[in-house]
Amino acid sequence: MNEKTRCSRRGFLKTAAAVSAALALPPAWDRVRAATRAATDGVTPSGATSGAFRILGAGKAAFKTSALGFGVMGMTYNRSYHPDKKQCIRLLHEAADRGVTLFDTAIVYGPLNNEELAGEAFGGFHGKINVTTKFGHEIIDGKATGRQDSRPATIRRYCEESLKRLRTDVIPIFYQHRFDPNTPVEEVAGTIQELIREGKVLHWGMCEVSADTIRKAHAVCPLTAIQSEYHLMHRDVERNGVLDVCRELGIGFVPYSPMNRGFLGGDLNEYTEFDPNNDNRPTLPRFTPEAMRANYRIVNVLHRFGRERGMTAAQLALGWLLQKEPWIVPIPGTTKLSHLEENLRAQAFSLAPEEWKELEDAVAAIPVTGDRYNAEQQKQVGF
Repeated sequence: MNEKTRCSRRGFLKTAAAVSAALALPPAWDRVRAATRAATDGVTPSGATSGAFRILGAGKAAFKTSALGFGVMGMTYNRSYHPDKKQCIRLLHEAADRGVTLFDTAIVYGPLNNEELAGEAFGGFHGKINVTTKFGHEIIDGKATGRQDSRPATIRRYCEESLKRLRTDVIPIFYQHRFDPNTPVEEVAGTIQELIREGKVLHWGMCEVSADTIRKAHAVCPLTAIQSEYHLMHRDVERNGVLDVCRELGIGFVPYSPMNRGFLGGDLNEYTEFDPNNDNRPTLPRFTPEAMRANYRIVNVLHRFGRERGMTAAQLALGWLLQKEPWIVPIPGTTKLSHLEENLRAQAFSLAPEEWKELEDAVAAIPVTGDRYNAEQQKQVGF
């Protein structure tokens, strides 16, 4: 990788390194948090924060959340090496202290242990933050089968099990993780409606579904959010009607992998070594060494554009999503305090619409090499 292309991100990360080192040790962490709370007495702590709020959904389906959420998945699942559980919990608490109120997990992450981590971290945070989770992937004896199961009885069982792992009595948003071709979407929506009436679920959402499926589901039980992949290198939801139907029906949108699984931040390249036992990226066509080498031209565009404005590539990727619509809430994940700080500071920049268009056009001029999913995974999206 060209050393020059990484200077903006490295420069930012160096400024956060001292803070990261201090917070890595439990006694120092406790002292910093205690001192901050005592000194501010309710005032926003120092460092980057998520001060703005957004609304996902409308009417009874409306859900207030921080403008940036936090994807918990990578702390245990599919993202190679990660800190130990105690350090992960400290980082989750730090995110909450800085105003993040939306944390996203799923039954299949692990499977199960990602929900358990979120439950241990936030079991005592009721009313302060919201941990959303997802059902749909079949799990048998703690292992994913690769099949989908959204039958009403299964949804109910998964709901009860998630409530226990999350150490809560209500799930803020319960997403159908992937469409189940064997269960009509109207049955899924009806089951969720019953769970809402019973007080076990507050709101619901769907992931990676078509505009037509969204309409059918929403007609039975109003949706709060749709979660799909969306970033500068994957903009299908702009063309397939998904964002249009969300706009029309008043449904929020939650982009997952807002930095293309870390690639748009500039830290990954053709020489990156992924953990073969805990990372799905080597199975994705877009993450072959050849594809990453070709696609790094897009990262270079972000670096050049960001240097002129004092922004890192990651901040541009998140800022581009945030300025798209006020009902879009990205959920970047991280295991590093420096990256949490960097992500939250993306909200502090304000570029003119023509600047965002300039960036968008510059990226769009570069063909993306490689599909986002392999053939088997692609079969599960877009219903």
